[in-house]
Amino acid sequence: MSLLYRVLRAQPGEAPALAWSFLYFFLMLCGYYLLRPVRDTVGVALGREELQRLFAVTFVTMLVLVPVFGWLCAKLPRTRLLPLVYAFFALNLAAFSLHLPPAVFFVWLSVFNLFVVSVFWSFMSDLFDPAQAARLYGTIAAGGSCGAIAGPLIAAASPLGTQGLLILSALMLAAAIVCIHMLARWAKHHPRAGDPPSEQPIGGSIIAGVRAVLSSPFLAAICGYLFCYTALSTTLYFQQVAIVREAIPDPQEQTRFFARIDLLVNSLTLLIQVFAFSRLATLLGPTGLLVLMPLISIAGFLWIGATPTLTVLVIFGVTRRVGEFAISKPAREALFTIVPREDRYKAKNFIDTVVYRGGDTVAAWWFASLPAFFAAGVAVAWTALGGYLGTRMNSWTRDAARSSPSSQAERRAAS
Repeated sequence: MSLLYRVLRAQPGEAPALAWSFLYFFLMLCGYYLLRPVRDTVGVALGREELQRLFAVTFVTMLVLVPVFGWLCAKLPRTRLLPLVYAFFALNLAAFSLHLPPAVFFVWLSVFNLFVVSVFWSFMSDLFDPAQAARLYGTIAAGGSCGAIAGPLIAAASPLGTQGLLILSALMLAAAIVCIHMLARWAKHHPRAGDPPSEQPIGGSIIAGVRAVLSSPFLAAICGYLFCYTALSTTLYFQQVAIVREAIPDPQEQTRFFARIDLLVNSLTLLIQVFAFSRLATLLGPTGLLVLMPLISIAGFLWIGATPTLTVLVIFGVTRRVGEFAISKPAREALFTIVPREDRYKAKNFIDTVVYRGGDTVAAWWFASLPAFFAAGVAVAWTALGGYLGTRMNSWTRDAARSSPSSQAERRAAS
């Protein structure tokens, strides 16, 4: 057991929360990745013009849903809010199992993925402080990677068909609600210092998240960082549509190709999350973690701009996705551990949904037709934002350490 604690870098008392968080993320992403290859095949079939329209529809849908989520946050404690969100999406999946319009499903899955992942990480930032996040987020993210591996494998091997996969995904979301309940019980005995009781509603106005982003340079920088990431991801997605359509004409082969890429990405991501993330966090610190993938993206877009082939697409795409899931995303999510609880839900949800899909929409309409060399320039700005955020996180961590009771006692003893 002591060896396991050392490998996971968990401290006594954290193991139950770590295990339930791991399972929670596993169930959520397994349910999503059951359906992702279907969405990607639909995207190739729809073509650029229809995808541009659907990205815009997705963005408008986010604009409508964010105030609704803000209203729910103001009225409900997290122990009721989170199960309600997951139950809503599970019922949607049950309805889709009866009838599945392709364009509607493409938009719905794009909304679903962002909302459920955003709410998950909001909950994690509510449970764990920055020091715990640096140690545990890699292992927690590995739960999602295991789910992301299991999902494509189940989808490829299952005889259930699309209808059965939709129902199975809904059941996984329902099981995630059990994990939320168990984590809420753990949190009652291990509350974060300075936070209000979890049974209280989060409170505030329905647009508090927007106000917080507009008034906080730190949150605005997170917006810019995520906007750059998602805009470049969509730019690469349109490169993928063009290259894959020419290199692999058969739709069934395209689905198998996307499933194999997902499996490779998620397998490599899992290895890094379990065995390397916490050590990389110690070695590189927040700044190094946040600028690593932007720097790789500069080189990658220059490469694919010069040599737009399937081989280059696979190498750059896999590297970029592995780096995002294994390194950048856990580091980015840790930024929310130093903001107030209301911002962890409302501002974070606004950033993860409206800003994220805003980047998609801008890239779909304006960046998609631009050369990849332009994307490399955006990655330079992305790198600068990562450096700023990492510096702020380092500064906050140092200040928190100096103001902690143990640190104050050590200084008094030394004097």
